[in-house]
Amino acid sequence: MTTAPWRDSALPAAARVDDLLARMTLEEKTAQLYGVWVGAATDGEGVAPHQHDMTAEAAERDWAELITRGLGQLTRSFGTAPVDPAVGARALAGAQRQIAGASRFGIPAVAHEECLAGFTAWRATAYPVPLAWGASFDPPLVEEMARRIGRDMRSVGVHQGLAPVLDVVRDPRWGRVEETIGEDPYLVGTVGTAYVRGLESAGIVATLKHFAGYASSAGARNLAPVRAGAREFADVTLPPFEMALREGGARSVMAAYTERDGVPASADPELLTGLLREEWGFTGTVVADYFGIGFLQTLHRVAGTPAEAARLALEAGVDVELPTVKYYGDALVAAVREGLVPEHLVDRAARRVLVQKCELGLLDEDWRPEGAAEQATAEEAVGETAGAERSRIRLDSGANRALARRLAEESVVLLDNPDGLLPLAPGTRIAVVGPRAADPLAMLGCYSFPSHVLTHHPGVETGIGIPTVLESLRAELPDAKVTFAEGCPVSEPDRSGFDEAVARAAEADVCVAVLGDRAGLFGRGTSGEGCDVADLRLPGVQGELLDALTATGVPVVLVLLTGRPYALGRWHGRLGAVVQAFFPGEEGGPAVAGALSGRVNPSGRLPVSVPRVPGGQPWTYLQPPLGLAGEVSNLDPTPLYAFGHGRSYTTFAWEDVTGGPDAEISTDGSYDLCVTVRNTGDRAGAEVVQLYLHDPVASVTRPDVRLVGYQRLELGPGEAGRVTFRFHTDLSAFTDREGRRVVEPGALELRLSSSSADHRHTASLRLTGPVREVGTDRRLRCETEVSAG
Repeated sequence: MTTAPWRDSALPAAARVDDLLARMTLEEKTAQLYGVWVGAATDGEGVAPHQHDMTAEAAERDWAELITRGLGQLTRSFGTAPVDPAVGARALAGAQRQIAGASRFGIPAVAHEECLAGFTAWRATAYPVPLAWGASFDPPLVEEMARRIGRDMRSVGVHQGLAPVLDVVRDPRWGRVEETIGEDPYLVGTVGTAYVRGLESAGIVATLKHFAGYASSAGARNLAPVRAGAREFADVTLPPFEMALREGGARSVMAAYTERDGVPASADPELLTGLLREEWGFTGTVVADYFGIGFLQTLHRVAGTPAEAARLALEAGVDVELPTVKYYGDALVAAVREGLVPEHLVDRAARRVLVQKCELGLLDEDWRPEGAAEQATAEEAVGETAGAERSRIRLDSGANRALARRLAEESVVLLDNPDGLLPLAPGTRIAVVGPRAADPLAMLGCYSFPSHVLTHHPGVETGIGIPTVLESLRAELPDAKVTFAEGCPVSEPDRSGFDEAVARAAEADVCVAVLGDRAGLFGRGTSGEGCDVADLRLPGVQGELLDALTATGVPVVLVLLTGRPYALGRWHGRLGAVVQAFFPGEEGGPAVAGALSGRVNPSGRLPVSVPRVPGGQPWTYLQPPLGLAGEVSNLDPTPLYAFGHGRSYTTFAWEDVTGGPDAEISTDGSYDLCVTVRNTGDRAGAEVVQLYLHDPVASVTRPDVRLVGYQRLELGPGEAGRVTFRFHTDLSAFTDREGRRVVEPGALELRLSSSSADHRHTASLRLTGPVREVGTDRRLRCETEVSAG
């Protein structure tokens, strides 16, 4: 029997897909353009906005009839309800066999899952959230984590991961700050690109979210209109996406919910086709954020019918409707037949989807469900019930937990320790107080499986061990006398526990106040998607509890487990120490306890500024002169702790800076700046050397400083390392008045710094020659080289 060309793996993917498309009916082509979400909640307690409105109709569709056309994607087989990994792998494999067996061409679906802070599946490792990745300033470690996440996903039959989030924080009141990597596009781009490389290296299609501008929503309200101007959009919002595509090799992009200047992202051909494909050369798939196509009709009201919404999205360049079929199904078929939607738009999207399936091996004649799923099926005892089965697929291995611990430890930020209260002495009497001290969920963000899904399944165990700060501190300091009082809830105005908390603190040598957020969705938490806040005061009455504890006169160590920064100026000078951890994952408790005991030398650096006062927002450090403190306003936005700030239990000397003080280079030139960093203390530690750019005069206003390079150095006592930053003038480029990205001649300053506000050494440059326009071939990162000092 002759193999059809589309089945011939020796042929190029494009040729195979052209042959396949020519054989497909319109119904079969549109079937490749949507997913199906089996088991999605319709009761209003879902995990996506307006889920209850958008899933009721799809839930009534007959699965057996639907898959006779084929199917583009399977939505969240593991991330919808708690399912044992082996049971889930077998069920997914069975569904894939059904899909392949029901249609003419036998093509399986792409199975996608969330993986923002680990594979969002029951019993899978819950890693630190992306804001903690940013705090680590350690892209190689993030890449290793992503590779492990990808391998776990592939082991159970998943092909695509909906991560990372590359939105740059513009207003810390936004609920999804915990999902971001920080407030600086260079940090977001470099760390996010590392995550993409790791995920893609495991064979998982990485999906960049949310393209683009989602984090710039007005008033920090989820899905609110984006007020960013063209220059902010080009110079702050877009660079992380460009880096992750060019250097990371991401194969998918998710269109954002939001609209900018009246045009929703899912209906914006300039964004999804002109910029993404024609200018940047992207060839992968664009997927809708959940129900994003429907929102063109129901929320944005730029479409009057499902057919109009489908046409707008297809014209813009949205290839796949997620999470379930409504607009790209029968409504689209009818619209094409009536001449309302050109069929070539369907063909264009189907070709992209099928090329990606071809690259994943899903068009190959010898395709079968993932091997791990079949192995799990064979190993499970015949006749056992699903409830009795214990998985032989481990998604929370010892190696995973060790990596989660290491990343958690690197992400803990010591904000202040003015009198050396930390590390805590071994035999200290410690009162642990606060609503986050004894709750395992205090460690997890809203896209971790326990916070995201298990809240809808009361009584089901978390499936992973999550030591609390209280448990971990007792284990860390076995000779210490540790007492505990909750003090108050996270967000409810209940002060009935204050007296006990104050009594426990008054009896102790030191009080450790563990405060912060509860992750949730759509108002069910204090941080997370749809959990936006009016200002940056601590949730509930936690601030009042902290006032009561400091009034005892006992030294107070404030430990924050949060998804965003909170204003701490009210307690500045009144606290013995301040430790910040951004939802540090399942091993976060031991990591924080290790930092308190001194077993861990804190090395995290702030990926977001910590404000002094709750109001006066939004503010990030990327401010032009008029955004800084000045005489014309009584409001001072200067943060209490600057972006990049973090302290250590050891000391570092920065020595032997080389690079002429007044160098002259062309607008297409490069410059090496070197510094030796020496650990002058008596314990090992890590320093993060940061390189900032200051542009004194430009044709448009520029941020006073912005990060253009960094290097993490781990040094033993007395050890030194020499860092060379290879700065190229491309890194000084910005968008000018005509919308061109240019390098301008004139003065520049490079500042070697320990934060955006603490500059240790400055090198002055003068760029000579003409204004130079740069394109997509420009250098996006400052290469660094580390040698022995």
